[in-house]
Amino acid sequence: MVEKSETGHFWPSLYEPFRTFGTRLADWLSPAAEASGDGQAYVIDMELPGVSEADIELMIEDGVVTIRGEKKTEQEKKGDTWYFSERQYGAFRRSFRLPADADADGVSARMKDGVLRVKVPRTAPQPSEKARKIEIAKG
Repeated sequence: MVEKSETGHFWPSLYEPFRTFGTRLADWLSPAAEASGDGQAYVIDMELPGVSEADIELMIEDGVVTIRGEKKTEQEKKGDTWYFSERQYGAFRRSFRLPADADADGVSARMKDGVLRVKVPRTAPQPSEKARKIEIAKG
C-alpha cells in the first residue's frame, strides 16, 4: 500500500534532497573563516584569495559583523595553436554575532596575503552593583 505524505504527495522523498541544496551549496562555497578571542579582543580571520579590498564590504549592525563581497577572476592564455580563457564570479556573505562585551565602535580590519582580519576590541568589565536583598511582597 502506498501512503500519502502530509502534503498529499506520493513521492515526497524524491524531491527532498533538492529543497535545501542551494543553501547547502552556498555554505560549502563560503570562504573559510576562523573566530577567536583573548582578554583584549575578538578576531575573525577569513580566507579571501583573489578578492580585492574594493570588492569587500564589512558592516556591523545590532551586534552582528557581516562580511560580504564578490570574487571576480579572469584568466586568459594564448599559444600558437591554442587559447584558454576562464572566468569565475561569485558572491559571498558571512555573519558573526558578537558577544555582549564587544566594542562595536572600535572594529578594525586589514587585508594581508589574501586573509581578511577583523579585530573587535572587548570593552572593560563594568563594575557590578553590590549584592542586595530584594524583599518579596506578600499577597
